[in-house]
Amino acid sequence: MNNYFKEIVLQATGAEDLIEAQKIKDLWSGYGAIMRYRLSKSSIETVVVKHIRLPQKDAHPRGWNTDISHERKMKSYEVETAWYRDWSAHCDEDCYVPECLASDSHDNETLIVLEDLSRTGFGELRTVASLEEIKVCVRWLAHFHATYMGQSPVSLWKNGTYWHLDTRPDELEALNDLPLKRAATKIDRELRNSPFQTFVHGDAKLSNFCFSSNGQKVAAVDFQYVGAGCGMKDLAYFIGSCLQEEDCERLEEELLDHYFGILRAALKAKNKSVNWRALEKDWRSLFPIAWTDFHRFIKGWSPGHWKINSYSERLACEVVASL
Repeated sequence: MNNYFKEIVLQATGAEDLIEAQKIKDLWSGYGAIMRYRLSKSSIETVVVKHIRLPQKDAHPRGWNTDISHERKMKSYEVETAWYRDWSAHCDEDCYVPECLASDSHDNETLIVLEDLSRTGFGELRTVASLEEIKVCVRWLAHFHATYMGQSPVSLWKNGTYWHLDTRPDELEALNDLPLKRAATKIDRELRNSPFQTFVHGDAKLSNFCFSSNGQKVAAVDFQYVGAGCGMKDLAYFIGSCLQEEDCERLEEELLDHYFGILRAALKAKNKSVNWRALEKDWRSLFPIAWTDFHRFIKGWSPGHWKINSYSERLACEVVASL
């Protein structure tokens, strides 16, 4: 960390010095890293720092090194900075996110200084989750969507999620499933045209949820692709991120019922003026369309990916036929 950014961290935390404690992970395609720093003579013991800088060489693990890809990633970090600066404080205990202590950009680098969730009760990650833990994450999504229902995504993505069609022309061009390719614009339009728009997390996979020790609460991280959208985009993507094919089909209705039960109560608690029956009917009908939208992306981006299965193929065929 250079001296400019070091001073930002020290000022934000009141620390006298900081020591690099752990590299948590490298950012996608070599765009920096997420680090944990230990602080001296501060009431805050540790912070997590997301340090974004341009890669030294093309490093995309699947070869998608294009100007469009680069511009999307750079925009995503601008969005994440704006999210923490302008929007994250609206989240409460039911959709917990780390507090942003500081953020700054300097010489084509960006720093985001965050509360260390491992110090505030959310120190556990899951590679596999139980059904109850999955429902805890679904509950987080429902509260998040209720919180931002009807908000205008100022400084965020106008169309949230990292796979949305506007920023993925290369992957669409590579798609060999011609019926799905021809339907891509209609699928995107159906999701955009929902009268019930909220903010979507945009990358709500299991690895972006941090669990409490008892597994009964979660916090979420990684808000690079937060923006406007139908909540089903997050829900479909999340379910697909943590369940195998047979479980996706078997548990779909149960998880949808759980989500809508929480969402209804959360909207009421937050005094959101929404036609509940119309919202639920609309979003339930859009769940398979949201699933197919991600399926369209993954088939163009990585045709051999494990998420491409017979359940997704069948669902996509039904959606394409209905459109």
